[in-house]
Amino acid sequence: MLRGRVGDTFEITLVNDGTIGHSVDFHAGSLAPDEPMRTIQPGESLTYRFTATRSGVWMYHCSTMPMSLHIANGMFGAVVIDPPGLPRADREYLLVQSEFYLGARNGTADADKVNAKEPDMVAFNGYADQYDHDPLTARTGERVRIWVLTAGPNVPGAFHVVGGQFDTVFREGAYALRPGDAERGGAQALDLAPASGGFVELSFPEAGDYPFVTHVMTDAERGAHGVVRVG
Repeated sequence: MLRGRVGDTFEITLVNDGTIGHSVDFHAGSLAPDEPMRTIQPGESLTYRFTATRSGVWMYHCSTMPMSLHIANGMFGAVVIDPPGLPRADREYLLVQSEFYLGARNGTADADKVNAKEPDMVAFNGYADQYDHDPLTARTGERVRIWVLTAGPNVPGAFHVVGGQFDTVFREGAYALRPGDAERGGAQALDLAPASGGFVELSFPEAGDYPFVTHVMTDAERGAHGVVRVG
């Protein structure tokens, strides 16, 4: 994960030490793709520069065709660009949702499963069920900010914390809900299409284990769930 503010310039060197062509596309930058996003062959490298002009949590990924298969093999990540004036949170987490389409042992993702949109697992941060065994942590009354990116390549997300209510929702570059809004409303899910991102904030009223999931329930049951342990 890379992080910065509006106005920051990022410089990334991509080195292809694989066996086929690869490339990279940073959604956090706005520039003609012809040169910086070109496919480079094994043994080649390129330098990619962009200036962050807008806030959000942005995806980056290999953009060499078949793009779906490269993303399904884990060639993606997140760039967080803070909104101007972002207040301090007591704790911050980043969760990147993605799918696994299992192929042969020691092989790559199964292209037929990718094309059929039939994942074997859906996960946060690369490992199904990991936060059941190694929970995120917080304390009662703390303000917790959770950034979420849906990397795909195919499946949308609906991030939800069981027993929690969001008083802040920032989706795709804009606040949909902020504390003190006249309606005193809350939110229960951060819905994100593939390649979309945002963050939510909440405080936990009492100690306990608060599960979090994508509320696309079959995907939660495939591994996209975890626990926030509040002490």
